[in-house]
Amino acid sequence: MHLNDFNSASPSAAAAALTPCVDVPRWVEEIVAARSFASPTDLMSFAATAAPGWTEAELDRALHHHPRIGERAAGASPEADMSRREQSGVDTSADTAAQLLAGNREYEDKFGRVFLIRAAGRSAEEILTSLRLRLKNTPDQELHVVAEQLREIALIRLEGLLQS
Repeated sequence: MHLNDFNSASPSAAAAALTPCVDVPRWVEEIVAARSFASPTDLMSFAATAAPGWTEAELDRALHHHPRIGERAAGASPEADMSRREQSGVDTSADTAAQLLAGNREYEDKFGRVFLIRAAGRSAEEILTSLRLRLKNTPDQELHVVAEQLREIALIRLEGLLQS
């Protein structure tokens, strides 16, 4: 979607385009309300700080659309397509895949949600290292990290949306 198309779209169409980036309605609504943006850079800058302080409920809602790291997203939704592209560069050996699976389970047992990390640009080994480090976090520390990772993913997806 080109910036002009985004700026001129109806509020519902603009929101529908943004929601697959991250399903945090407050973030979507703030960006839609702030239109028109003069440049993609202006939109990206605004999106980077829109709707600060995502709540735990907002994070859980957004995480609902993310598969476990190392698993391919099922379905044909825009979120699933984006997730498959983001994880496409994460090649794993059988040993690393087994360690990611075990780490995912341990993370879910500890924090009660799927482990999320911006996979784009990271190797499976880097992801596994981050997973192990994050398992040492407290639940409050981890909520902050999850919010940062979701925002990074949202911005990558928004940038991709603007280039499509």
